[in-house]
Amino acid sequence: MPYLSQAERDYITEGVQSDLRADGRGRLDYRALVLETGIISQANGSARVRLGDGTDVLVGVKVEIDQVEPDADNVGKVVCNVEWYDILSFCFHYVHGYDSNYAKRTISSPSASQQFEGHGADDLNNELTQALQRVLGGPQCGINFEKLCIIKGQQCWIVYIDAMILDYSGNVLDTIFMATKAALFNTRIPKTQIQDLGDGEFEFEVLDDVEDAERLDGIENIPIGVTLNKIGTGHIIDASPLEELCTEAKLTIAVNKDSQICGIQKGAEGGIEPGLMSEMIQTAKRIGQSLIQQLDQKLQDEERQVDEKRLNGENIEKLGFFAMV
Repeated sequence: MPYLSQAERDYITEGVQSDLRADGRGRLDYRALVLETGIISQANGSARVRLGDGTDVLVGVKVEIDQVEPDADNVGKVVCNVEWYDILSFCFHYVHGYDSNYAKRTISSPSASQQFEGHGADDLNNELTQALQRVLGGPQCGINFEKLCIIKGQQCWIVYIDAMILDYSGNVLDTIFMATKAALFNTRIPKTQIQDLGDGEFEFEVLDDVEDAERLDGIENIPIGVTLNKIGTGHIIDASPLEELCTEAKLTIAVNKDSQICGIQKGAEGGIEPGLMSEMIQTAKRIGQSLIQQLDQKLQDEERQVDEKRLNGENIEKLGFFAMV
């Protein structure tokens, strides 16, 4: 892990107290955000989010048909996975279908390798995966899981969310949440036709027409994560790598468009006073709601532009996998 002198720590801490961070931002300012959707042609949905000049996350969504689990009460499910992917393995994964045991080479991006030196890659992957799964794996995520059921007691849709961290410059979990929300907004599930054969027997057909594909039900309620880092007696959002090194404790709070809390996770070893924790939660609710409004507007504008191009007969380009290498 990079060494940070006491003078550097004091400089960063005093900047937080003065509401003037080293890069010129205030305590509650995000870096510039670049968002793209629909960039992976073989996925049911995809998005890429770049935060500032570093952190870069690509999310692909695939839907597969599986058996309804005996205790699942006729619902589908969401399965999340986050890793520092080798791009070729990520491409192979989507070209050949989902397989949890597919061969892949896990790597750290150059800018991340030094920051997480000594931190087991598997531990980091698991930590990020669990944080995403805890929020999106249950009803608090807003998705209508019952609508993912195709035939009660038999078949359902499984939504696989795979996040690939391309580069790192702080605040990776918030970036993953934003990219995931955008990818799910971009996701379309094929329509199915069900035929009743009698005697409780059914069969179904998956329609190939892309125009008939449907958006996930409840997509507008999907939350994002807002991470607040405690430095000194204050707190900040969207921490840089050096600010993360100065962090005593942090909270990641999942918030939906109605400012409802969908999950809370504490990180780092330090404690948070009750009064400060309450203040951090209120900050996350306010900022999360505002950020969701901006993201939703951006996603709707981008979708409208794509629809206009399609109506005008213009070419809509998507990256093939190996075009990204």
